[in-house]
Amino acid sequence: MSATKLREERRARQRQSVRSDILEAARRVAMRDGARNLSLRGAAAEAGFAPAALYSYFRNKDELMLALAADDLSRIAQAMRAAANGNGDDPLAAAASAALALLARTETLAAASGALAPQSGSEMERLFNGRMIAALTALSNATGSRAQNRDEQADVVLLAAALAGIAMLERNGRLQALGFSATELLGRLRGFTQAAPQSGGN
Repeated sequence: MSATKLREERRARQRQSVRSDILEAARRVAMRDGARNLSLRGAAAEAGFAPAALYSYFRNKDELMLALAADDLSRIAQAMRAAANGNGDDPLAAAASAALALLARTETLAAASGALAPQSGSEMERLFNGRMIAALTALSNATGSRAQNRDEQADVVLLAAALAGIAMLERNGRLQALGFSATELLGRLRGFTQAAPQSGGN
């Protein structure tokens, strides 16, 4: 391998390492101050960088928020796959519980919705969308369906939206105020998925 190629690879690894450090610092700030209050300046201070240094990694707060949310989606997809694979009796319940546990501890996905511009096509948005599809695929696999037609895909999106809603209500204490537990609602959700008719497709 040429010296130039080695230098390029070393720079790429260093850039990825710094980016990871920035994301971890931003995550700490989001956990401490709330994701909606995250700023590039706050993330830079937490990471020990000058604020201007972050602009070579993220153009603005929205990109930073999308990167955090994409990272969370990746973690959720991995957790759902692991939980479903480890529970042959009820892989959906296991995957849903794993997703809910992570969703209830973070608000980055909710905060990222404001960072998604309609059809902007940015690189960060493509990353977010790809991670979202991976998470939906993991959830679909846990249901025992491959979501090969539009109706089945819609069912998976509805299931994911329900999980996100339960997590939001649990995170802000509204679920308990309404007199429900996440476990109870997951059981009801499982009943709906079992009762849903299998579609022949479009």
